[in-house]
Amino acid sequence: MLKLSEIWVYPVKSLGGISLKEAHVTDRGLELDRRWLLVDDYGRFISQREHPELALFRPEILGDNLKITHKVLLESIDIPLRPVFGNDNAKTLVTVWDDSIDAFEVSPVITEWFTKLLGFSVRLVYMPEESHRKLDPKYAIFGNEITSFSDAYPFLIIGQSSLDDLNERLEVKVPINRFRPNFVFVNGVAFEEDFWRDFSIGSLSFVGVKPCDRCVMTTVDQEKGIIAGKDPLKTLAKYRNFGNKVLFGQNVIGLELGLVSVGDEIKILSHNKK
Repeated sequence: MLKLSEIWVYPVKSLGGISLKEAHVTDRGLELDRRWLLVDDYGRFISQREHPELALFRPEILGDNLKITHKVLLESIDIPLRPVFGNDNAKTLVTVWDDSIDAFEVSPVITEWFTKLLGFSVRLVYMPEESHRKLDPKYAIFGNEITSFSDAYPFLIIGQSSLDDLNERLEVKVPINRFRPNFVFVNGVAFEEDFWRDFSIGSLSFVGVKPCDRCVMTTVDQEKGIIAGKDPLKTLAKYRNFGNKVLFGQNVIGLELGLVSVGDEIKILSHNKK
């Protein structure tokens, strides 16, 4: 029986993740997942691709706040989980890849804190409920699906067997956090998620829409905040290269709102064509 073994959210895109026992599935991904974003002076998102040190910022949920702590500098700041913006808060347009998205700057104090610790100018912004970032229509199911500040899709699922297969080929094993999934499952065979189409986690329905192509972020050591060589991307490229894209994990859309929990059974209802 396939089982959900891990649930992850990444409240601020490209910072550290939070492991959860259960999470609410919303219309744009897991609750809190990638609703905050660091942008540069031009409103463009920043990520570990160019700034691997972002991995050193660790989030945790404490009461009504998201607490961010720098692992090395040991400085922290609290961010309201449910920010309220009034008429005096101007909307700002930010970009994630080719998408332009309406957002709000969280606060000048928080912006100054991140700017000071990173050593270059950034702003922390939040995606409000009324901001709807649509999926690529080529992969949408109904045409109105939305996502958060994720790279492109609401969810990413990876099988533990897929990671085990990779680690058998590596000199130095890597943890699952190199790949930043939302869902991890056990008891499957390596890379079977590539071919999932319709499936359920617990009582909720999902659709696998596109294998995830990987980039240099997989080479960032999430504990040290540095690029730690060419692996696992180099090794993956030797046997997971399809159409000049290195694939690992499956991008997913949710069809229902509700709760998922570690231990939930996963049922496969249909497959994509191989």
